[in-house]
Amino acid sequence: MTLLAFLLLLALVPAGSARGRHPPKAAISSPVFGPRQVYGVLGGSVTVKCFYPPTPVNRHDRKYWCRQRGSACFTVVSPDYVADGYQGRITLTDHPEAEHFLINISALEQGDAGTYQCGVGVNGRGLSFRVTLSVAEAPPVPEAPELFYVKLRSTWSVTCGFGKDTAELKRYLCKKEKEGCRNIINTYQDKDVPARVQLTHEDPPGSFRVTMTQMDWEDAGLYYCGAGEYGKDNTSKALDVFIYEDKNFPHLKTNITAKNGSSATFECLYEPLMNSSTRFWCKREGKRCDIIIDNTGYVKENYEGRVAMFENPKNKTVAIILNQLRIEDEGNYWCMSNELRDLQSSTELTVVPGEPALTGKKNVTAQVGSRVNLTCCYPCKYYSFEKYWCRWNKTGCAMLPAQPQGLPEPGDACERSARTVVLSLGPLAREDEGWYWCGVKRHGVFGEAMAVWLSAEGEAVPPGGAYSDAEVRKGAAPESPDESHGSNTLALVLGPLAGLILIVVTAFAIVKYRQLKRSDLVSVGSYRTNISMSDFESVRDFSASNSVKESQETPMGGDEFITTTDTPESDATTTKAKRSSKEDADLAYSSFLVTSSSIAQGSSGGDSAVLDLSPPQDRV
Repeated sequence: MTLLAFLLLLALVPAGSARGRHPPKAAISSPVFGPRQVYGVLGGSVTVKCFYPPTPVNRHDRKYWCRQRGSACFTVVSPDYVADGYQGRITLTDHPEAEHFLINISALEQGDAGTYQCGVGVNGRGLSFRVTLSVAEAPPVPEAPELFYVKLRSTWSVTCGFGKDTAELKRYLCKKEKEGCRNIINTYQDKDVPARVQLTHEDPPGSFRVTMTQMDWEDAGLYYCGAGEYGKDNTSKALDVFIYEDKNFPHLKTNITAKNGSSATFECLYEPLMNSSTRFWCKREGKRCDIIIDNTGYVKENYEGRVAMFENPKNKTVAIILNQLRIEDEGNYWCMSNELRDLQSSTELTVVPGEPALTGKKNVTAQVGSRVNLTCCYPCKYYSFEKYWCRWNKTGCAMLPAQPQGLPEPGDACERSARTVVLSLGPLAREDEGWYWCGVKRHGVFGEAMAVWLSAEGEAVPPGGAYSDAEVRKGAAPESPDESHGSNTLALVLGPLAGLILIVVTAFAIVKYRQLKRSDLVSVGSYRTNISMSDFESVRDFSASNSVKESQETPMGGDEFITTTDTPESDATTTKAKRSSKEDADLAYSSFLVTSSSIAQGSSGGDSAVLDLSPPQDRV
């Protein structure tokens, strides 16, 4: 039952899709390609061209031409060998830069007819292609098809010409099949023109070129280009096309789907252009292609600010970004060159409804001379991408320094889950008006982009005096450059000086406070007590006019005192002199003794009282 279901599913798979997924057997088994049939004339010569993949190994490997007899193939010629019977009339020449080698056989004999193989490496390895050689006794001989060795996903271009007499006839390209020759494109065809095929008229009159992009495995085969009707007019040419895969060839997208209002990035093949060549990008409209942008600075008027071209030689591509997408942008776009035909490619664009991932204010108006911030909001899926801002012009988009801002600021048109990258401009000048692009890219490949139009209005304000939002609302004028610079310089000079003065004053105040504090602390014997100096001011004169015993506390004997006798003159001098905190304490102590003596005398009827200053244990 399972097997039956599998067979039914297999039968429902379209033949075309299966054919597209799997290359022809010949392409899988051997990437070497040559002519299927070669014709020569008896006594004449014939040249066989064999192609091989341009890998470093193949370029240096052995090339050979062998004759098949049964299941074996015997070497006829190689770079260091020529078989008997072919001496002097066969050569093998390798052209690795052109990815092929040539076998030339002269003095053809009837016995030379047969089946041969051209190959690379050792016989039997599979890198070979079978060729049949026919030798006619006399001309004419059939014309062999022209060979084309085409890379998978690349572009095939061929020119056909049949003289000016055929200039008015229908030109066509068809592919040979069992039922006949299936039409690919012709000059009379107005509808159902394949988007990836183009037919253009060439000089001289009667010549034309057919270009087919996105070559796939099923495109291999035998084609005919001609004038008139196939099979009726004897004006056709056979074209044998072989498809092979080059691992180093860029994989270009053939179909792009993008959201309305967002952007799309197209990739084109890159090769350095010649001095006389031009690279351009166009939109296919029927048989013609409407040029949108080229590398010389041309941009179609209604695409200004919407399209830009970025060359990336490192990965051999040219990126074309089209933003502000609309439904009418759907269609087929071609990368082309007027000389390098192999660089041509095509991509189909489909625009679907949706919201762009990059968001922000698309039109910004700012005052000349002010500062302005252009904000671009991106979702979490772009966190690891490189973000950029650039200034658009007709020749490209010059990168500008941008600043990541993290979460959006109040007023930004962003969701709270998004983050922002900001371009800050200022002081704004008239010439800053124009298109600015915000975008993302990864590993050098450009991704989504968003365009912002910046308008500069009003008269210029003094540079350096950017308006803040509050000043703009209140109409406050900014400082002039000189005032702003002067005030900033003055602040830089006076700030540190004021700080230094404050430190000195504070230190001085602390010292004075400590001096006053120490002067209030007086030693009395073995006891200490806090006595205010104001209590002694009233007895200063009394202490100066009486001879009393003053004592000083010495560091050696805390309870011992040395007495000195001072005269009134010395007291007066001491009062006027500048005293230290220690001297102030001594004076306070003397005054205290005098005051105590007077109090004692007043209370004892004139007897002198003695204050016992001896330690408590010595008292009796």
